[in-house]
Amino acid sequence: MVAPLHESVPPKTYGGTERIVAYLTDALMALGHEVTLFASGDSTSSADLCAVIPRSLRLTTCGREPVISHMLQLCEVERQAEKFDVIHFHTDLLHYPIARNFAVPHVTTLHGRLDLPDLNEVDQEFLDLPMISISNSQRRPFSRQNWAGTVYNGIPVATYDFQPKAGDYLAFLGRIAPEKGPVEAIQIALRAEMPLKIAAKVDRVNQDFYDSQVKPLLSSSLIEFVGEVDEQGKNQFLGGAYATLFPIQWPEPFGLVMVESMACGTPVIAFPKGAVPEVMVDGKTGFIVETVDQAVEALGRIDEINRFDCRQHFRDHFSSRRMAEDYVAIYQELIRSKADSPAIIHPI
Repeated sequence: MVAPLHESVPPKTYGGTERIVAYLTDALMALGHEVTLFASGDSTSSADLCAVIPRSLRLTTCGREPVISHMLQLCEVERQAEKFDVIHFHTDLLHYPIARNFAVPHVTTLHGRLDLPDLNEVDQEFLDLPMISISNSQRRPFSRQNWAGTVYNGIPVATYDFQPKAGDYLAFLGRIAPEKGPVEAIQIALRAEMPLKIAAKVDRVNQDFYDSQVKPLLSSSLIEFVGEVDEQGKNQFLGGAYATLFPIQWPEPFGLVMVESMACGTPVIAFPKGAVPEVMVDGKTGFIVETVDQAVEALGRIDEINRFDCRQHFRDHFSSRRMAEDYVAIYQELIRSKADSPAIIHPI
């Protein structure tokens, strides 16, 4: 299991990809598999940990260059490659040039958006590499044919407690970034005249957006900026909410916040971008709406949502065990295919 180095595995606070890697690694171990985790040294896992840097890049104080750190990690993966039955990359596309010549079966889960202009050009060069999408919606902009499958993200059932009784505030969880819709979430709360708690981090790249677009809206007594929360904090934060707002402005590849909210029994009000219609069931686990005004109207109908149905939808479709079993099926198929096919060496 090859994780990004930006955050520890699992991350201390925010970090979607690294959190999924942690859940998947632990679930594979629970199923009886032996796993080696390539991640930062401050990671904690039941798997064997192989670390080339002592701390995650976001928390390091020595100003490490991300590309160099990931190159060193991939060199270590290459040195140990023959030890493994299968190698699973979560490192975007940096490993493509070396992975294509591995004798051992490997696969890459793409965790981000795939509608960026240059990605298709890169993909055409590496069509031989098997990829996994985290939603069917995510793969639409990509013209590749070598998809090994779609596996939805999952979380351990015991991580989030079911809260049968709704709280009295709205929740927004994630990054402060234009594509995540924090301004729209605040607009929804203000128009509905309901308290909104914002649990989010502000990356340096989005500091100007926060200062100019979000911070001025925090002056209302209805809006509370909580900052980043850890796993237990998210459990309480989402479980205690009346509803979770997910007014995204981009083609969301998955949207783990929706799953975390449903795991607590808390309905979600989301805009219909990206994977939202795959993750949610409109009218059962919340409401999918087009505009701020429709979101306000939907808040008046939240009592129609059975919080137990939200929890059950999570258990049926988005547990970490279900995710691990789906990945194992793909691993096994890759191993069979590799055994049946001669190795192809690509010139560098």
